[in-house]
Amino acid sequence: MLSSDKYDDIWDVFEKTKYLVGVRGARCTTELKKVLRNAFQKVDDIQVFGFDFTEVKRYDRFKSNNPEVIVKAPLIERGISKAECFDRLTMSGIDLPVMYRLGYKNNNCIGCVKGQAGYWNKIRKDFPEVFERMAKVERQIGVAINKSYAGDGKRKKVFLDELPVEMGRYESEPSIGCGVLCDIGLKL
Repeated sequence: MLSSDKYDDIWDVFEKTKYLVGVRGARCTTELKKVLRNAFQKVDDIQVFGFDFTEVKRYDRFKSNNPEVIVKAPLIERGISKAECFDRLTMSGIDLPVMYRLGYKNNNCIGCVKGQAGYWNKIRKDFPEVFERMAKVERQIGVAINKSYAGDGKRKKVFLDELPVEMGRYESEPSIGCGVLCDIGLKL
């Protein structure tokens, strides 16, 4: 299994880089996925990604941002949705990953920094130790994952330790677009 020789896990990335998520994306994705992939891949490798047919724009963006990578997306090629994948797995007797069984939209790291308020309130309930750990990391770094535009319409940081339990609706939030193998390097 590939692993970083620089970082132990996502928490190590956050603590050492003092960066969670922003306009440049999630630092954990860069350090624990992209850097490893770039070091491992060979020029003629074909990389297979699990983008479903609703993610064509995301797939096209990946290809545009990574022109050196030969990419295949068999689910898109066959017009298969995430729901159809789940059905096929279930019919084959293969259990869905725990995060899907708990009602999460993606099988990302538990406590994905790309999640929004509703997601984090669900994490607070399902994984309180992860919620508390991320709340501490936010304060140590001085960066809040969530934001609010309430009141005067200006952006306001919302730290997890201040996140109202009623803020956000996870069901209506967009899926977290982290991609395949998002949990690489995760250690609770």
